[in-house]
Amino acid sequence: MDKGNCVYQAGPIEITLGYRPLMADQGVCVQVYANVESKETEILRFDCFDQDPHYHYGPENRNVRLHLDKVTCGTPFAWTMHNLRHNLPAMIRRAGYESVAAAVEAHPVSSAVLDEIEAKGRELAVTERRTVTHKFERMLEKDVYRVGNICIGLEYRLLPQMNSQGLAIHVLSNIADQVVELLAFDCFDNGPHYHYGPRNQDIRIYWDTVTSGDPLAWTLDQFKIGNLRRMIERAGYPTVANDLDESLLQSMLPEIERRAWELVAENKAAQAAPTAMRGQQKTKEQLMQEIEALREQIAALAS
Repeated sequence: MDKGNCVYQAGPIEITLGYRPLMADQGVCVQVYANVESKETEILRFDCFDQDPHYHYGPENRNVRLHLDKVTCGTPFAWTMHNLRHNLPAMIRRAGYESVAAAVEAHPVSSAVLDEIEAKGRELAVTERRTVTHKFERMLEKDVYRVGNICIGLEYRLLPQMNSQGLAIHVLSNIADQVVELLAFDCFDNGPHYHYGPRNQDIRIYWDTVTSGDPLAWTLDQFKIGNLRRMIERAGYPTVANDLDESLLQSMLPEIERRAWELVAENKAAQAAPTAMRGQQKTKEQLMQEIEALREQIAALAS
């Protein structure tokens, strides 16, 4: 585990801050380091993530990992700072570093340093948060289907920088007079994945096409079996999920599915056309032979 790049000297220990943007989670990471037997050692680590907040006792020693219940502990970063202020020696001792714990008891971390750490951590939580804003550059108005309180938009995306292409399905809703993307399913040829809350938590999950099969078929199947409501809720929009008109969605799915596959076929054909045309182009030698043959035909007619 890399050391955080914001480093604070706190008496006998160092406290570092960083931001960890994982594919399926993200959040501020707080680490406590100390010199143990002439080696810089990670004593404690607090991963203040959105989905699975947890902390480690002795990552380089026992590595006891405990999970936080956000219902009872509140905000993971606030919980972490509370324990750095009030329980730090005891936590270091449980991690297996008695001498470091005794040193911290003798020389406690100052309130001023902890205040600075807390302010910086809260700043990182805002400024480093990873979100995705899709521009819908190739999504046509006719390919946006209003389904009660949501819209489902179909867009065929070309991604030459990734050597990929494929259909994207955007699930949208109007929230506070803004169009917000709740879910995005990027059914690409290479690196297919989907997002829970691209503008919110941006939980990004990559398909294993060996087990899921075709990403577009998998996505449409989730809509058919009634999983869209739960997916919207997981994305962080429970009110939108609660008001989803499932009967209307199911009645519109046949047309949405038909158009989705039609867009794929049209764009695949369009992308293949230039290659096919290049294959049909004649060489200079072939053209010269045809010209010579025409000359001979003309000469024969003239005689």
